[in-house]
Amino acid sequence: MYSNKNMYSVYLYRLICFMLLMAAGVQATPVMAQGLTTIKGTVKDAATNEALIGVSVFIPGTSTGTSTDYEGNFQIRTNQIVNKIQFSYLGYQTTTMAVTPGQEQTLHVRLQTDAKVLNEVVVVGKKRKVKYSNKDNPAVDLIRLIVDNKAKNRPESYDYVQYEQYEKTQMSLVNTPEKLKRNLLLRKYDFITNNIDTTVLAGRAILPFFIQEELTEQYYRKSPQTRKTVVKAEKKVDFGEFVDNQGIMAYMQHMYQDVDIYDNNITILTNQFLSPIADMAPTFYKFYLKDTVTAEGGQQLARLQFEPRNPSAFMFTGSLYVTLDGTYAVQSVDMEVSKGVSINWVRDLKIKLDFEKNPDGRYHLSKSGLKADFGLTQNSDMGFYGERVVSFRDYKINEAQPASRYEGEAIVRAQQTVQQGEDFWQASRHDSLSAVEVNTYTNIDSLVNMKSFRRTMDWGTALIAGYKRAGSKIEIGPINTFYSFNPVEGFRLRFGGRTTNNFSKKVMLETYTAYGFKDEKWKYYLGGTYSLTDRSIWEFPVRAIRVSYQKDTNIPGQELQFVQEDNFLLSFKRGENDKWLYNETYNIDYLREFENHMSYRIGFRNWRQSPAGSLQYIPVGDATGEDESLPLQHLTTTEASLELRWAPNEQFLQGKIYRTPVANRHPVFTLRAAAGLKGTFGGQFEYQKVALNVSKRFYLSQLGYSDVVTEGGYIFGQVPFPLLSIHRANQSYSYQLQSYNLMNFLEFVSDQYASVHIDHGFNGFIFNKLPLIKKTKLREFVTFKALYGKVREENMPHENPDLLRFPTDANGLPLTYTLENKPYMEASVGIGNIFNFFRIDVVKRLTYLDHPNVSDIGIRGRFKFDF
Repeated sequence: MYSNKNMYSVYLYRLICFMLLMAAGVQATPVMAQGLTTIKGTVKDAATNEALIGVSVFIPGTSTGTSTDYEGNFQIRTNQIVNKIQFSYLGYQTTTMAVTPGQEQTLHVRLQTDAKVLNEVVVVGKKRKVKYSNKDNPAVDLIRLIVDNKAKNRPESYDYVQYEQYEKTQMSLVNTPEKLKRNLLLRKYDFITNNIDTTVLAGRAILPFFIQEELTEQYYRKSPQTRKTVVKAEKKVDFGEFVDNQGIMAYMQHMYQDVDIYDNNITILTNQFLSPIADMAPTFYKFYLKDTVTAEGGQQLARLQFEPRNPSAFMFTGSLYVTLDGTYAVQSVDMEVSKGVSINWVRDLKIKLDFEKNPDGRYHLSKSGLKADFGLTQNSDMGFYGERVVSFRDYKINEAQPASRYEGEAIVRAQQTVQQGEDFWQASRHDSLSAVEVNTYTNIDSLVNMKSFRRTMDWGTALIAGYKRAGSKIEIGPINTFYSFNPVEGFRLRFGGRTTNNFSKKVMLETYTAYGFKDEKWKYYLGGTYSLTDRSIWEFPVRAIRVSYQKDTNIPGQELQFVQEDNFLLSFKRGENDKWLYNETYNIDYLREFENHMSYRIGFRNWRQSPAGSLQYIPVGDATGEDESLPLQHLTTTEASLELRWAPNEQFLQGKIYRTPVANRHPVFTLRAAAGLKGTFGGQFEYQKVALNVSKRFYLSQLGYSDVVTEGGYIFGQVPFPLLSIHRANQSYSYQLQSYNLMNFLEFVSDQYASVHIDHGFNGFIFNKLPLIKKTKLREFVTFKALYGKVREENMPHENPDLLRFPTDANGLPLTYTLENKPYMEASVGIGNIFNFFRIDVVKRLTYLDHPNVSDIGIRGRFKFDF
């Protein structure tokens, strides 16, 4: 709750959703789809038999309609009583065909050209030139005109923009109808298998398990630039307490981000794709002018087809219509991800954008659709299907609202956001739900109330998150910490647990006890968190107080990500690892988070640390140099702290232990300050610390992305080496992004420092160009880390007899150093996406190679689940 780390990944949340449906043993009353009319088929040119893209397909007299995709396919589902369907396309005769209501039917439509509408046609032959060239290519000339006019065709060109937005997102389980109905875990439950939809994917059925709707008012002001969202209503399935519902919504929004064709780069499924009308599009795409059309009303349009020069690059294949009235605005786009693009688990991804004309003759986006077919393998029937549809209406241009409308939080939720009834939604939806979508709400509601579902999810949570229920109010865990070993404690057993929301939403109690069989010492932890809101302590934004007492071991300089320190796998470490601490810590802190993702934390800590293993606290002694100083048994520190954090537009998944941040382009700023209080509760030292950490992901289009972290800190006052900045080291075999992977524990200390970490992922930019390697979908990584620091004379042991000596080995050789002469640096080259989830790095240490017990090169691994 208090950290931005997580021990499990987003992929595992998708696995939870999968298990939710596959393993839930429940009984419920079947909900049957009544009167559903399904019409699907293809539309082609009657003369050439070519598939027609973007044909308008609709039920006359209603708002129900769709458009054909890149292969000319379409489908419409409706509960309305219909007996005909209409097909309309620029340059072709409008065709109406009869249909049978209440049935599923397939139509193969052939459209005839219309000489009356088609006043001007320029046709490019089906045979293309053997050698493609941008020179003297009318399609490329037109793309350059589109690029030149992008700025004035975007909504940001207006002083004010306002519109209503409706968004629907869903995820479904996919398989053939027969396999879904014969599934050992599903065939008993008719209410599940009766809710499948066979009209979406050819030869396969989809079984929706997640659906989310949101209705908002969007406001934009150019000067001063302001964007504001007023959430009028939202509705979603609720998986209950086992799953982070808010986190799933956040990740769905991150996977299916808004598609702006005018952006140079379009982010989808955590990857960045080059737009076909990007500034540099002619360098990376091939363009073909298919025809130019003079439509009714005299509007001239050009139809362009595009495809990437490199089929493996993160780009699109498809077509777009562009106006030829001098504005060169996009009127519609139909595109898909090139088949050669390496996206994990994605078999197909299609995007369709439609634009409507404004009163001033320009165009605005009226509907956006994204469809993705996921699977473990390309040819498997089993998988997932995701769809996001966003529609816009009541578009108003240059109509200023009162200044108060643009002020305050960027996202405002109406009081009745989640309480709106079905009557409201039926009147407010831009498009009606299918019977299958309606049933999804009721089926999940039934599911989460069933004992068998809760039992299954309990075991699933134990497997994935590490916590197992012991009754309704207590859960045992984390399971992966129950056994570990280390040089100081030897064989270590730990057992713990905490309360659940059924005990109290406002109070969470947590405890554990551990025992080391080598040091024969007991360790304890007892903590409690109290929410100062009427929400759960897990629910953002948090406002809570936490109090804890801990008596346990710790490695100085170890700061882990995604796992806890006594995780079994981290028991395996390289080199010497026998400098430990026994800590006894009393802690209290107050955390306050705000909707804009600004937060602050105020803390108070009393910390008693005792050296363990080979670590000793030996005073320097007097100036005579006589070595008669006895080791200190412990140091006591009392510290007050303040942390300020700002993470604009942050998204995350809330886990059982930590939060998993969802990476995006926005920076995260964290400022920490602390002060030692000498004389307070036995505190022996007076000092002040300040540190600033800034992290940001930089997207570099086709070159991938770079995660950059910079940090600097300073300590005021005189302190012994255990209270200096002990730089983050890593002696495990896992690759730690925020640590120095070839630095030994307690090897470097500073009282002032600056560092930079750069981790760049090429997203297959190099490997995708290699004929054999590109089939493996491997991805390339390079990393560079540098740390510079120093220790002032007042904190150097040889200058001050009141300080503690830096640690040495048995022969008196130093093991702890400062960074006076040069920075510590290391670099790595890695290969990622091994089996779609593993990364291996070869790490090279570049400086301080003469230190004892160090490695100049090593191999580290890391699990990374991503698209």
